[in-house]
Amino acid sequence: MVDHFDESSEWKGSPRDFLIERHTADAMSAAHWHDHVEINLLLDGAMTYLFNGRQERVEAGRLVLFWAAIPHQTILVTPEAPLICIYLPLVDFLALAIDKKARQAIMQGAFVVEPHRRETTSSIVSAWVEEWGGGDPLRRQLIADEAKLRVRRLVLDHADDQGPSVAAAATPVSPAIRHSETLTDLINRHFSEPLSLADLGRRANLHPSTANRAFRDVLGISVMEYLTRYRLARAMQRLAETEDSILEIALDCGFGSSSRFYDIFKQRTGTTPRQFRLSLVRP
Repeated sequence: MVDHFDESSEWKGSPRDFLIERHTADAMSAAHWHDHVEINLLLDGAMTYLFNGRQERVEAGRLVLFWAAIPHQTILVTPEAPLICIYLPLVDFLALAIDKKARQAIMQGAFVVEPHRRETTSSIVSAWVEEWGGGDPLRRQLIADEAKLRVRRLVLDHADDQGPSVAAAATPVSPAIRHSETLTDLINRHFSEPLSLADLGRRANLHPSTANRAFRDVLGISVMEYLTRYRLARAMQRLAETEDSILEIALDCGFGSSSRFYDIFKQRTGTTPRQFRLSLVRP
């Protein structure tokens, strides 16, 4: 879907890079993930995401925002539909002046859709793509700043909206998706506890192999891989928003020990929990 991902579904750029690009949307063969908050704008047609084990349908002209460390995949897309993708580094997102509960909800798997289509959205975001392609550093920084302001508005508008969302409309789901919904809900509620595949399967009334097969069919990864990624996302949130000790965060997020937390964090992010926390401190 995007040329910055390889077959192993890993981001090839730096997690500190802001990027905006336009391409033709298509259905993805497997879920992928990366360490950014992603903002999408479909310019024509409609598309359906599998995100956090659920189907989310989005129409053209509405901004979409989600925490991309959670596996996501487009499964149904209008042919030849133009799509603009904006990748906001996690550090920049955490520094935005937005409601704390809204930020936490996004890091815990909320799928935010612009509640009302704005006539100016497509023209403004398309202009960003053109200016970004020019490569001028000052203009690129301006685009990044404007995008952050748009994210703040999107989050505020979404919180204010009390009506039904297009993305939340009921959609017939397969047994695999229903199983995945049950498993992701269990992980989201019990991630701090010691969990095995057998534990999760028992709580979901599923055989472990059935649980894992359903999860791989829907998200392209194993149940335990999702659990690790979810724990990391929650740990990053705590590192950013609190002064809690790294040991306390490691235990509260289900890693069992600070050494295991350090090892997994370093392996997955390329930095240590302490370095990640320090990188969020503004001069």
